[in-house]
Amino acid sequence: MRAFAHRATRASVLVGAAATGLLLTACGADDTAPSASVSPSATAAAPGSAASQAPAPGPFNDADVMFAQMMIPHHEQALEMAELADGRAEDPGVKRLVAAIERAQDPEIRTMRAWLKGWGRPESAGHGNGHGSDHGDGHGSGMAGMMSEQDMKDLAAAKGKEFDRAFAELMIVHHEGAVAMAEEERSKGLNPTAKKLADDVVRTQSAEIAELRKVLDRL
Repeated sequence: MRAFAHRATRASVLVGAAATGLLLTACGADDTAPSASVSPSATAAAPGSAASQAPAPGPFNDADVMFAQMMIPHHEQALEMAELADGRAEDPGVKRLVAAIERAQDPEIRTMRAWLKGWGRPESAGHGNGHGSDHGDGHGSGMAGMMSEQDMKDLAAAKGKEFDRAFAELMIVHHEGAVAMAEEERSKGLNPTAKKLADDVVRTQSAEIAELRKVLDRL
């Protein structure tokens, strides 16, 4: 009996020690939890983490945010200009460029909206509602290359070669503005995904500017 009592007492001590160890471990985890919070704008997400699956993983800065916030309405206006070509454009080269603009820029708008949502930043940064009718009364008001309300009205009133010429002239200015914004993102941005899209904008829109100039040369 004494041997059994001794074994029972020893087992109770061991169970109690184990429970104490678990309690101390839990307390230690609670004490260190707050220090795990890190600003997403200051550091990259750990590989395999939920944050690393975001549309634009890794660190980002104000230049990346501004690039997306400004390029979204800029692209939206380019799409509005492209839509006007339906039933108005005559030149095959203009029609091809219109299709290329629609094919590239609509998905890029969705991509940049996803970035901003993932970064917890608003889509608008005080640049109006993103439509061509809300950007002042002259070229470049608010953002580089943006058309004024009058520019858009004049384009909508044109048809045939007149439309083709006006479209080419205005889209060259518009694309030059986009290239300037993309080049600024390449030099000041931090997020690799945003900088990659800026590279694409510079490459594709510079090529389209060259094509639009050829259109003007033959009209």
